[in-house]
Amino acid sequence: MTHEDAGKYALKHPPDTKPNEQIAKAIREKSPGGELACGMGEKISKLLKVDISEVGITADLLEMKIKKCQLGLFGWGKKPSHGKDVHAADSVSVELKSALEEVAENGGVTCAALWVIADRLGAERKVVSAACDTLRLKIRKCQLGAF
Repeated sequence: MTHEDAGKYALKHPPDTKPNEQIAKAIREKSPGGELACGMGEKISKLLKVDISEVGITADLLEMKIKKCQLGLFGWGKKPSHGKDVHAADSVSVELKSALEEVAENGGVTCAALWVIADRLGAERKVVSAACDTLRLKIRKCQLGAF
């Protein structure tokens, strides 16, 4: 969603969609100020043993802005490149390049696939994201539903 959509996140879902109250309570407790950090969304999903997409849907229904993408793509304040906190890497290891090529489809990779690769290689998620920038791979399907 774009900044023009701010405050209209619930519109992404059917009108009869109701928030999960347990998740809503956790989001409100852990996200003062009406913004949910991606990492906190992940923690809530693990704590409550729910899929991270459920946390994202509930955040949308609460009109919570998602910030501080763990891949560094958005929500990092006023940075020169539209709030990104990551830029193309100077180089990409053979192992990381191979892992990304294995999961890439039509010039893109999913957020979930990048998290798996980062965990498997013991790399920071932003490093994997920067490699995507270098290899010109588009990151798709945010697990919280932000994009």
